[in-house]
Amino acid sequence: MALILGLESSCDETAAALVTSDRRILAHRLAGQEEAHRPFGGVVPEIAARAHVEKLTPLTQAALAEAGVALDDIDAIAATAGPGLIGGVMVGLVTGKALAMATGKPLIAINHLEGHALSPRLADPSLAFPYMLLLVSGGHCQILLVEGPGAYRRLATTIDDAAGEAFDKTAKLLGLGFPGGPAVERAALAGDPRAVPLPRPLVGSGEPHFSFAGLKSAVLRARDAACWRVEDIAASFQQAVVDCLVDRTRRALAAAPPMWLCTDNAAMIAWAGAERLAAGLVDDLDVPARARWPLDPTAEKARGAGVKA
Repeated sequence: MALILGLESSCDETAAALVTSDRRILAHRLAGQEEAHRPFGGVVPEIAARAHVEKLTPLTQAALAEAGVALDDIDAIAATAGPGLIGGVMVGLVTGKALAMATGKPLIAINHLEGHALSPRLADPSLAFPYMLLLVSGGHCQILLVEGPGAYRRLATTIDDAAGEAFDKTAKLLGLGFPGGPAVERAALAGDPRAVPLPRPLVGSGEPHFSFAGLKSAVLRARDAACWRVEDIAASFQQAVVDCLVDRTRRALAAAPPMWLCTDNAAMIAWAGAERLAAGLVDDLDVPARARWPLDPTAEKARGAGVKA
């Protein structure tokens, strides 16, 4: 059994977790930054990086104390190395490198998207490779064939905005506040998802990709028309996104992990580290931080200037 320390700092959430190779989450500590970014209506990279510097070490110490282990008890350190806001990514990766150097333990540089991709196996021991994955994470919206750690085949991606970006932009358009996703969801609870006739981009088309830019533009037109309540626009938008995701995947996908494990967290980073450690995939201390890092670097570029790799 291996014990992995996971560190996550790719965007606006700082997290540290301790996870074993037999799928036990011994500790998980997470600190958000919503209040710091709320006045700006979005994540400010410089503010996020400073917050990671302030919070990551105390969170790591708290996770170790919660699990009742010392650094010397850890078998490897897994840290997010990208993709993400480069300042935040560097904070977590440099911290991981320092801990690896101080303890002599292996460093495992984790692709944040791989953390999401492998998290279903942390929650479900019966899930075996290969499996199909719908990855909807911030600036990414993809369908992937997950064949194993470091082995992914991208089947579809967004040709413009990702679903998460569309939620954030819709929240701004409707004046719902930050963070955008939860704000739209709260407003939608009081709205009618059938009230506003919004489009479903690419639904029914032959190509497998996603598109949400046109849907965002339709929300703007609906807002300016002043014919519908904000709650109804939010509910109709949310339903349109769901309809697009369902159509594009062409199959029902059951959500194996619990909801907290689907959002940014360090447990998924630690588990991805455990998977890669078991496969013999460790990294040198000169591994770089990356703002962009596709899971499938061999995938052909899809049409559209805004394609997320």
